[in-house]
Amino acid sequence: MVTRTLVAIGLAAMTLCSAPTRSLAQAAPSADPALHHAPVSVATAGQDLTILAAIDHPEMVRSAIVVYRIAGASDVHEVRFLRAAQGPYIALIPGGDVRSPSIEYTVELEPVAGGRKTVFASREEMQEVEVPGDLEDARERALAARLDNRRSVVSTSTEYVAFGQRSVDGGREVADRYWRAEASYTYRPLRTVAEFGIRAGVVRGPNPSSDATKPDLGLNYGAPSIRLRLGDIWHVEGEFLTSVTASGFAVGTGGAVLIGDPYGSKLTLGFESIQGFGSRVYSRVDIAARPNLVISPIVEVTDAVRVTEASQNKFGVRLLTEARLALGAGFTLSALAGYQARVAASGGPTLGLGCSYGF
Repeated sequence: MVTRTLVAIGLAAMTLCSAPTRSLAQAAPSADPALHHAPVSVATAGQDLTILAAIDHPEMVRSAIVVYRIAGASDVHEVRFLRAAQGPYIALIPGGDVRSPSIEYTVELEPVAGGRKTVFASREEMQEVEVPGDLEDARERALAARLDNRRSVVSTSTEYVAFGQRSVDGGREVADRYWRAEASYTYRPLRTVAEFGIRAGVVRGPNPSSDATKPDLGLNYGAPSIRLRLGDIWHVEGEFLTSVTASGFAVGTGGAVLIGDPYGSKLTLGFESIQGFGSRVYSRVDIAARPNLVISPIVEVTDAVRVTEASQNKFGVRLLTEARLALGAGFTLSALAGYQARVAASGGPTLGLGCSYGF
């Protein structure tokens, strides 16, 4: 009887001791690796981008990876987290890949158990890190965007100019008129050197001489030019002219100051002069009437075309208006009309057409 009682007490004690142990084992949660990371929002162009992270249960992680994409690119790159000398894990995106305007990244883990999982952001919606460039780069990008990245422009134009009549050879009246045709190419770096290019053309007017064998007045010319940016609303232009006139080889120069938006509304004050042919000074106001339409009133004072290199031709005043219409896809058409005269009693019209293509 005593033996049975002792056995029962022993069994009860074993049950009480073992039950809590099974309960604690069942309640213990399974541990999963985790990564803690403070997002980066700004970086410096050309410098390594440091990504810091802390990893829970690193013994369960085969590797942690930063997957990044340079803004505007479709391909992705990877760098792995390494244990820092002190503190958290660290991944470095090379400075060569840290480019303006931005870079994007996400963080992924490869557990020891296999596979890969995203723990911060995602490949579809990456964390964007702004990479500010210098002011010159930002200005260039903004202007290029306005121009649809069409940095090269080819253009052609023609113009007929009539001043009416003028007196030569002691009172003989002759026609005072000329026509001009021109073609040009311009490239736009959009930096301190805003533009440079070259234009070439011909100008012809009737020779007032009574000798029919003498050639018409005029010139064949070429003129390389450059535009420099002095400030956001200040630009200067300079050009060098070379030509062949009725009296031989000639050279000249020209220049202008532009005040305002170089590709919008602005004021242009300029001059041009060439040996034996004449000079002109002008003012031009470009008014952006609509996004695709610019109206330009022009006032010009000129003594072209001179009868001879030694002649003192009278200066005339030209009042002109040009309209430029952007058709899209880089094409622009322009029309010019106005009136000019050297003397109050005689004058005539100006008519002109032009077109350009940007690419």
